[in-house]
Amino acid sequence: MKRISKPVFFIVAILIIAFAFTAFAGIKYYDGDIQKTVLKGIGDIRWGIDIRGGVEATFKPAGDIDATDEQLDSAKSIIETRMVSNGITDYEIYSDYGSDRIIVRFPWKEDDTNFDPVSAVDELAATANLTFRNPSGEVVMDGSAVESARVGVDTSNQSSGNPGQYLVLLELNSEGAKTFADITTQYLNQQISIYMDETMLSNPTVQSVISDGSAQISGNFDAESATKLANQINGGALPFSLEAASYSGISPTLGQNSLTAMGYAAIIAFILIALFMIIRYRVPGFVAVIALVGQMALAVAAVTRYFNAFNSFTMTLPGIAGLILSVGMGVDANIITAERIKEEFRSGKTLDSAIEKGTKNSLTAIIDGNMTIVIVSIILLLVFGPSNILSWIFGESTTGTIYAFGYTLLMGVISNFIMGVWLSRVMLKSISGVNFLRKKWLFGGEGK
Repeated sequence: MKRISKPVFFIVAILIIAFAFTAFAGIKYYDGDIQKTVLKGIGDIRWGIDIRGGVEATFKPAGDIDATDEQLDSAKSIIETRMVSNGITDYEIYSDYGSDRIIVRFPWKEDDTNFDPVSAVDELAATANLTFRNPSGEVVMDGSAVESARVGVDTSNQSSGNPGQYLVLLELNSEGAKTFADITTQYLNQQISIYMDETMLSNPTVQSVISDGSAQISGNFDAESATKLANQINGGALPFSLEAASYSGISPTLGQNSLTAMGYAAIIAFILIALFMIIRYRVPGFVAVIALVGQMALAVAAVTRYFNAFNSFTMTLPGIAGLILSVGMGVDANIITAERIKEEFRSGKTLDSAIEKGTKNSLTAIIDGNMTIVIVSIILLLVFGPSNILSWIFGESTTGTIYAFGYTLLMGVISNFIMGVWLSRVMLKSISGVNFLRKKWLFGGEGK
């Protein structure tokens, strides 16, 4: 076995514990009376409606304007964009075309203590701000220049096997046409980004100077994504703002006390698992416990936006179930490895050889088991995510619950690969080089 330096175990273990502490507790400081968050922890998670309750609001066009179905769809798309960009994945949203109403249900903010529905709906009801920005991030045109946006099809390469590429077609007003001509001249062959509030909708490249007020956005669109983008762009140019016709609070189905009880139960369960792993497998069990701490911390970090690469996330009951299941997969991975090492000892292998063969022989079984979970998780995310490709069957009410389960399960399994498969092996091979620990029975074997 290729030895790994002894200090590696201690370095990796310390880094995992430090990371876990910051992921669970977060890092905050006070600037005067204002608390500022450096890294978000468990206390910053936005809990779903089923756990903490939320708001039900009905929006209508301000001023009793008779909105068209297309305008309502645009407004609905804007509200959905804002919720997703704010990390609200547990929501329901419907359009009532007959009465010009949009019904929305979403959870309270993570730091909300007043539970005031009025303030909760303000950020969703404000007029959407559509902007076009140059490569430096500067706004060069706003949504007031857009007359309309619609879906089109590029038929230039159309054939029996190629029905044509979907496009988003823009029609600008007279002032917008002049401005856009200047923009496309200045930024020819460069990218002009389209933003809704602070969320980038599209980042097309200017391929020619456009002076007639008609532009097209091409990309890897299908009918659904092109329609969604057109609705979002139209939403930024709506001639009316939305106002809340009614709103009320929604009671949680679980409640804060039950959540606290679940937290204590999780701690007790982890302690029992840790004792079992250490008593039965000794050093490999101890290493597995450290890896499990890292796995849980990494999964939580993916939910709280500890890393900027991941969006913040609304945690629901199915989301918690996904985390629990992924932790079970992590325990299973470490047990498989430890049992393989014991088998190698029984066949007469030396300490180094048993660790090398045991970790190698267990890898295929672990990967097979985890990859099936990864595939299922990705399917759940694709089918029940914010871009729901089967909403006509299941409806959008499934977005928060099933999407949450798929997301946390996927993040947990990825964390297991990093912590329970890779780093646990690194730590195990490193600690096996410590002289006073080089005894077979400490690694699951019999005798010395």
